[in-house]
Amino acid sequence: MASAWWPCLILALLSGLAASGFPRSPFLLLGKRSLPEGVANGVEVYSTKINSKVTSRFAHNVVTTRAVNRADTAKEVSFDVELPKTAFITNFTLTIDGVTYPGNVKEKEVAKKQYEKAVSQGKTAGLVKASGRKLEKFTVSVNVAAGSKVTFELTYEELLKRHKGKYEMYLKVQPKQLIKHFEIDVDIFEPQGISMLDAEASFITNDLLGSALTKSFSGKKGHVSFKPSLDQQRSCPTCTDSLLNGDFTITYDVNRESPGNVQIVNGYFVHFFAPQGLPVVPKNVAFVIDISGSMAGRKLEQTKEALLRILEDMKEEDYLNFILFSGDVSTWKEHLVQATPENLQEARTFVKSMEDKGMTNINDGLLRGISMLNKAREEHRVPERSTSIVIMLTDGDANVGESRPEKIQENVRNAIGGKFPLYNLGFGNNLNYNFLENMALENHGFARRIYEDSDADLQLQGFYEEVANPLLTGVEMEYPENAILGLTQNTYQHFYDGSEIVVAGRLVGEDVNSFKADVKGHGMDFQVEVTTEKITLWNRAVPSTFSWLDTVTVTQDGLSMMINRKKNMVVSFGDGVTFVVVLHQVWKKHPVHRDFLGFYVVDSHRMSAQTHGLLGQFFQPFDFKVSDIRPGSDPTKPDATLVVKNHQLTVTRGSQKDYRKDASIGTKVVCWFVHNNGEGLIDGVHTDYIVPNLF
Repeated sequence: MASAWWPCLILALLSGLAASGFPRSPFLLLGKRSLPEGVANGVEVYSTKINSKVTSRFAHNVVTTRAVNRADTAKEVSFDVELPKTAFITNFTLTIDGVTYPGNVKEKEVAKKQYEKAVSQGKTAGLVKASGRKLEKFTVSVNVAAGSKVTFELTYEELLKRHKGKYEMYLKVQPKQLIKHFEIDVDIFEPQGISMLDAEASFITNDLLGSALTKSFSGKKGHVSFKPSLDQQRSCPTCTDSLLNGDFTITYDVNRESPGNVQIVNGYFVHFFAPQGLPVVPKNVAFVIDISGSMAGRKLEQTKEALLRILEDMKEEDYLNFILFSGDVSTWKEHLVQATPENLQEARTFVKSMEDKGMTNINDGLLRGISMLNKAREEHRVPERSTSIVIMLTDGDANVGESRPEKIQENVRNAIGGKFPLYNLGFGNNLNYNFLENMALENHGFARRIYEDSDADLQLQGFYEEVANPLLTGVEMEYPENAILGLTQNTYQHFYDGSEIVVAGRLVGEDVNSFKADVKGHGMDFQVEVTTEKITLWNRAVPSTFSWLDTVTVTQDGLSMMINRKKNMVVSFGDGVTFVVVLHQVWKKHPVHRDFLGFYVVDSHRMSAQTHGLLGQFFQPFDFKVSDIRPGSDPTKPDATLVVKNHQLTVTRGSQKDYRKDASIGTKVVCWFVHNNGEGLIDGVHTDYIVPNLF
């Protein structure tokens, strides 16, 4: 996987165009013009098509634009596409009058040098540059002779991430002129099945969008098509300007009968993990806020507005504190406090009173917040089953105290010690964003740039919503070492509600049946319900369903549940108490028998004497005596007299399988069968132990 270098790709198109008879020209981007019927400066862009194929969250996109020079002289034709920052370019070609000139995709530093050299020599080159919150811009220009046609084709790919319960495909629509044939065509294939699909455009009313947009999904396939006519593209009925200028967004999600899904294709696997219905883990948040002089005015006001909204979303089981830094460091409270209604009201008053002053001491502000979280855990001021988070907001570089970025990173890394994540928010452009990003990444978090727009407070609130609902901590995705060659990131500090963990790797050999994936995470407190069809974890009355096709491990302090695909489920807790539930499968077409479950207890002597139930009443030793062994109705199965619990019972000897040591075949053991549904042996009657509606 190349995810580590996706955001910094630069493309250089180094063709022989300068020697092909076309005039050399400087790099130039055409501006928007209002000229008749799709012709701008003598150039008509008559076709633009965005064709996307999405398979298992992976999008393969081809942007094709065709233009013709209708002028009497050579004209410059410009092609620019805004790409998601998480995308990477795989191909680019120019085709002029049937002759194709291929581009070369280069990594960042190499591409920069070749790009500068190409431009200085008058050759055609393209460069990817940052272009706003979610996008980077690829732009290339070429001179085209009179009457000639040119086709630009850009291919880029992107792994779609799950955000707030949906996958988002983000396309920038900006043709700058009316285009006879404009189309967005997206095909989606998801092996798990598509549960919802939607599309919206920021630049067009719902009425017009509805007439130009078609969307549908059924089973594993979905389709979206946006094909506005010339009249639908006009900014007004008589205008020659295009209103196609904005965002076109497709969102969808998949069916989740089980929280994990492993897909294997051509010797590679991708493991998607997104459990649903788990309760939120309480969180302890240290907000480290820059109140230096550069935050004065609108920045600080928007920060206050965002914090006030965040306080509205805090849950009572959460803990928090505010650490403010300028030239020095101050705090709202001496230690973390619970988010009770009274404390939250006091916090609102504190936030409203924040004032800007002085310099920027990032190092001391962060270390104070980290120390506060560490002490809260050490002094048991926060719940044992909770998770800690540091969120820092700053708009500038450190300029007082420790100001060396590498030293600040070292100090923060040592103080956190891998125990919890750091999230850095960079406000505006006048800061070392790379420093904030690197520091966050090496502490299991991430950085975000907050743009100085009117909605900056909503940007801040939106970030908080991403990390406000941790469901699991210490998530580990484990795979058999002898079955894989390579692996992407497989450990995560947190799993948040509405997101998804994706791990990919290469398999050794072709025996996919031996491949299994184990998921370990902390943060669950559950009850288990097992049938031959599914396994349900009830976590605070919230269900999460698995199937017998899963291989999953879920752990919490003192408790572990492991599902072994198509074999058994093992639940362990306390001082070595282990239950094994074995799935016994029979021939599907058998006229009588059905699949059934075997329930077994390992180390039952560790159970409490208070344990009861159908099996629990026999976990502790009890007195019994077997005597008067005699022939029974079946010559191979003698009868005897069993004295137990002051009852005298007739029992018959037979055999049964014990699956504790061998879950597949079992071990044959001799036993005595009690007649009349265990009457006289079990407490009460057998109907006391029947679970209604199990199947």
